[in-house]
Amino acid sequence: MSAPLIALEGVEAGYGPAQVLFGVSFAVNAGEVVTLMGRNGMGKSTTLRTLFGLLPARAGRILINGADLTGAPPHRIASAGLGYVPEGRQIFPRLTVEENLVATASPGRGHGWTLARVYALFPRLEERRRNMGPELSGGEQQMLAIGRALMTNPDLLVLDEATEGLAPVIRADIWTALAALRAEGLAILVVDKNLEALLRLADRHVVMEAGRVTWTGSTAEVQADPSLITRYLEV
Repeated sequence: MSAPLIALEGVEAGYGPAQVLFGVSFAVNAGEVVTLMGRNGMGKSTTLRTLFGLLPARAGRILINGADLTGAPPHRIASAGLGYVPEGRQIFPRLTVEENLVATASPGRGHGWTLARVYALFPRLEERRRNMGPELSGGEQQMLAIGRALMTNPDLLVLDEATEGLAPVIRADIWTALAALRAEGLAILVVDKNLEALLRLADRHVVMEAGRVTWTGSTAEVQADPSLITRYLEV
């Protein structure tokens, strides 16, 4: 059996003297869609920042395609096959849509993501290809952030707050695009607050509470035990 695309093993991290993650362990396999769920402030974004080397792990291991990349810089993580759509989008404001897309383009691992293919997934971006980043709506910026990550030709697409703050029609477009990516076999790790959409999209769910993984299981298991939602997700 091949190694998972990513595996976190007992990862701990924090900011200054404050520890945020405590022994976080989970994995994502090829072609699998996994959610990272939990209430606000439970360590989801910190987990993703640690995965990408933006925050150093204080303990534990981060394996990517079986290689131990604990402590590796972000560019090394990206070149190992991970594409990141950070919270807040963080597009390049002084570049056009098309320049944003080609700025990080890489043939990567041969998944065939090109400008034409990104434009086919998000036709709005082709319509706005000459616009500067700040001229786009929030939803268009999120499409651009996803397209930019896809242009690195990743094995795993990682999204932090995939649809936060977006209009309902744009949220629907994003979920449709992610479903299309799943159908193509792209592995996805996603954080979002839309439980209904996450349950439709994902194979497995990893629930975090106070910096720890407290539960993991399938969509069927979540649907069979509504108390899980009350216990871990409702405010």
